[in-house]
Amino acid sequence: MKTGPGSVKSNESGIFSLRNPSRLRALIDWRLAIGALSFAVAQLAVWPAPTTTLWMLAIGVTEWGHVLALFALLPLFPGWKRSPVGRIGALLGLLAALLALSPLSRAVILSQHLPAELEGAFVLRVRSTTLAAPGTVPLSFSDLMPGVASPIVRPDRLIYIERDNQPLSLDFYRPADSHSPAPCVLVIHGGSWQTGDSTELAPLNSYLAARGYAVASINYRLGAMHPFPAARDDVSSAVAYLKAKASTLGIDATRLILLGRSAGGQLALLVAYTAHDPAIRGVVSFYGPSDLRYAYEHPANPLVLDTRGVLTTYLGGDPKTVPAQYDAASAIKFVDADTPPTLLIHGKRDELVSPAQSELLAAKLAAANRPHFLLLLPWATHGCDYNFSGPCGQISTYTIERFLDAVTN
Repeated sequence: MKTGPGSVKSNESGIFSLRNPSRLRALIDWRLAIGALSFAVAQLAVWPAPTTTLWMLAIGVTEWGHVLALFALLPLFPGWKRSPVGRIGALLGLLAALLALSPLSRAVILSQHLPAELEGAFVLRVRSTTLAAPGTVPLSFSDLMPGVASPIVRPDRLIYIERDNQPLSLDFYRPADSHSPAPCVLVIHGGSWQTGDSTELAPLNSYLAARGYAVASINYRLGAMHPFPAARDDVSSAVAYLKAKASTLGIDATRLILLGRSAGGQLALLVAYTAHDPAIRGVVSFYGPSDLRYAYEHPANPLVLDTRGVLTTYLGGDPKTVPAQYDAASAIKFVDADTPPTLLIHGKRDELVSPAQSELLAAKLAAANRPHFLLLLPWATHGCDYNFSGPCGQISTYTIERFLDAVTN
């Protein structure tokens, strides 16, 4: 076949033939574009996010890295060797895929040691249920893409108290397949004590309810109009409500667990440590601050979170003007011989709340000889459990299940 100046001969594999050089350049350029974009985004798998927007993107990169890796490998589609541009795009895509998969590889290493570490920390008993079986391994590759399979439990909206002419509600997930009063997990959302609500990260609530736990995810007073101790008092009121309504709700009033995320983790720890209530069998904190004076003195990158502004709004001033407020809101100040068993979950890459918050509290609990477990996730950032089926979501759920069984049986 004859060829002219404006034609392109079929490649040796016979995949396509183009007569327009611009079309060929476009096909080559897309490899470089995808490779370069993937490589740039994949940097968030290993480097701290410098802004709030990039922190949110980092959650996606670290918890959906397997999806990013597939996208990054597109430049290796047959034909990448034909030009320098194509080869560069393929190389960048390959490097991006390796970076994107690095969180998953680190999660695999952690998951191999986790069962033995948990057995050393607690006496483990796995709850039996005929509706949904508990997770058997910390991390399952088969659950990454389709998601963790679990029956869906729909909550009821209940009012637990009225404050300042404002009814405060909770979402109550009734325990499935329960023939006796069930332990109850009280869930406290995050949001810097200024935003958020009870519907956040609901898959864990439904998952636990399907396995025999009652779950109460609460709303509490927020913002500058309701500084500390308003939210703390609301959590305490929710505990009192659940105990008072235990027979109606089908829960065991002597087996309560508090679970909070971020600001909710601070509230969960504080109420659990100061209540001196034997009904509170344990507390779980996802990346929550336990020492607010330390948080003020070691703030996050202000382009990611204005730590000092948030704390000043919540506590009514800085540590110099309201030192008593900082101490009263810091759970680490209240560790003693009665402190309930504690599970701390924190990403070592957390740009908002330093993992030192959980590490310092774990050291204080160890010194007081109180049962606890610190789950540090080397790849993870703040909010890592947003993807319930991702590495953080799977591993944290596995750990929470075993912690709950250990403290409620």
